[in-house]
Amino acid sequence: MEAKLIGLGVETFKLALYLSLPMLLAGLIAGLVISIFQATTQINEMTLSFVPKIIIVVAVIIFTMPWMMNMMIDYTIDIFNMIPDFLF
Repeated sequence: MEAKLIGLGVETFKLALYLSLPMLLAGLIAGLVISIFQATTQINEMTLSFVPKIIIVVAVIIFTMPWMMNMMIDYTIDIFNMIPDFLF
């Protein structure tokens, strides 16, 4: 019983990592590119780094939404199918 719960926790953390990874990578890459641009042009404008990152992360969320929803639905179905295993 405890092993099933630990496995469920591990799967939950994996799913959270898989779902957040595209947005985090997009923000990281956008921040790196913008920082290099700011360093080469010596433009130190805060909105120059903030607004493009927000736009890119929102675009990645919109682009990956079907994949994320399918992963969440599959995980939820698996959780509901596990309920009888945890009752007895």
